[in-house]
Amino acid sequence: MSEAKLSIGFIGLGIMGKPMAANLLKAGFPVRVFARPLAAARELEALGAQVETDIATLAGKVDVIITMLPDSPDVEAVVLGPGGVCAGATPGSVHIDMSTIAPAMAQRVAAELMVRRVGSLDAPVSGGEQGAIDATLSIMVGGPQATFDEMAPVFAALGKNVVRIGESGAGQTAKACNQILVAITIEGVAEALALAGRLGADPAKVRQALLGGLAQSKILDVHGARILERRFQPGFKAKLHRKDLGIAEEAAQRAGLELPATKLVYERMSELADRDPETDHSALFTLLG
Repeated sequence: MSEAKLSIGFIGLGIMGKPMAANLLKAGFPVRVFARPLAAARELEALGAQVETDIATLAGKVDVIITMLPDSPDVEAVVLGPGGVCAGATPGSVHIDMSTIAPAMAQRVAAELMVRRVGSLDAPVSGGEQGAIDATLSIMVGGPQATFDEMAPVFAALGKNVVRIGESGAGQTAKACNQILVAITIEGVAEALALAGRLGADPAKVRQALLGGLAQSKILDVHGARILERRFQPGFKAKLHRKDLGIAEEAAQRAGLELPATKLVYERMSELADRDPETDHSALFTLLG
């Protein structure tokens, strides 16, 4: 597969997928897109993408198929279901799933595609909407080294920190670890700023001070600002972070490992998602009263 001839099919044009597909176009890749609703795909058409209305047809026309979908059942349906990627992908092509799904599902997808001689990488991302827009995502990849190396130009158009973790499913394992750290840290930042305000200290100045010490983190910087400004329009929706923590919890149970802090913040994120599933995950702060 020559870099100059790589053609890409992109399925899933949500908050993250749309700017990612746009960055592939900016990098000079020919891109075909599929999305429901079709309006999202039409926006990419204006940037030079070709719109397809059938997944299997799209898969059969490209060298690389990227999926960016909400959850494991969505990936299962789009990739393995009737009229899906498996039905149309040609031998020698590569599927890259950049969704956040269960490691076991990633392994199942890879096994099914291998039977059809289609390469597979699980490559979930971190960095949020802004990282997707700026092409600065951190990309955690599971799958064969040779396939990872072959897809390096694609990843370079989407992110800045691209790490192959291991074999199939390892990328999703890394993402579960990422989501644990992000959620627990958001809860910690929310509690710290709430305590500062309740005790009469200026939360903004507390945050400023903490950013210069050991407590400094991107979460304190970015989500601390969101909390102070009460700016909870979604960069990453609470309902999706609840799903991701559920993946981590399930994986831990399978491994016979108890994650007490993860369990607690999963309950907190579930409460937030039940109340307002579309809000940003930093709105955990609003649960503190």
